Amino acid sequence: MTEIVSVTNLNKTYPGFQLKNVGFSIQPGRIMGFIGRNGAGKTTTMKAMFNLVHPDSGEIRFFGMDIRKDEFEIKQRVSFISGGVDYYAYSKLTMISDVYRLFYPSWDESLYQAYLSRFELDPQKRIKELSQGMGVKFALALGLSHHAELLILDEPTSGLDPISRDELLTIFEQIVDREGATVFFSTHITSDLDKCADDITYIQDGKILASMGKEALVDSWRIVEGRTDELPVELRGKLTGFHERRGEFSGLLHKKDLDKASGFNVSEADLEAIMVYSERTAESEKPSI
Repeated sequence: MTEIVSVTNLNKTYPGFQLKNVGFSIQPGRIMGFIGRNGAGKTTTMKAMFNLVHPDSGEIRFFGMDIRKDEFEIKQRVSFISGGVDYYAYSKLTMISDVYRLFYPSWDESLYQAYLSRFELDPQKRIKELSQGMGVKFALALGLSHHAELLILDEPTSGLDPISRDELLTIFEQIVDREGATVFFSTHITSDLDKCADDITYIQDGKILASMGKEALVDSWRIVEGRTDELPVELRGKLTGFHERRGEFSGLLHKKDLDKASGFNVSEADLEAIMVYSERTAESEKPSI
């Protein structure tokens, strides 16, 4: 299967922060979640992918084409939605779509009208009258109406109530399953990814820790708990995100090392646990102030 996106050895240096050899790929017809704590490099990576930030080095290819050489053709086939809808607050939706369509020869007005109906968007409303969730839906309607094959969304569910988030995730699934598009979206709300993601890319402090199928990632880890005074040194050295309180410990253990946890409480991990324990280890390794 041909990769729809390939990011290779992406580097970008800012004062106090670096993207370090970031690399991953996205397969067509999939939903990939991009996770990491705030400041880990999610937005910088996504903007670099869309040539809104110029990396120091590395290669970014969409549909086999280099974003630096074939930017126009790529952007006709991809939609990037960053931070919801960032349009003039008093503009009507119909005015924005009239301008937007001028940039896309593939604009499909009948499809746009269908999305307005599906998302219950009134084209005579002004941007300032939209809720955050409706704003994201409007951005999706614009992107999908030029037949975007890939949607890149930066924190689209942040700030939404649980019902609006669930509705948006269902839309992502429908876009992929019914219309054959691909979705790549960043979030720190791991429960959203539990519901809809096929694949996960995890970035920590500017470096990719994992990029793989969600089920495979979750199945790779277990949570181990028990009494600290019974913890062997060998097992302690294998635990990620070790935490101890009142004589009891917990930590994340890779599945390949489960034989070392005999006699302790072992339970399945989820994305949130993997992220929390991994970030706990990262914090413990930072130099003291």
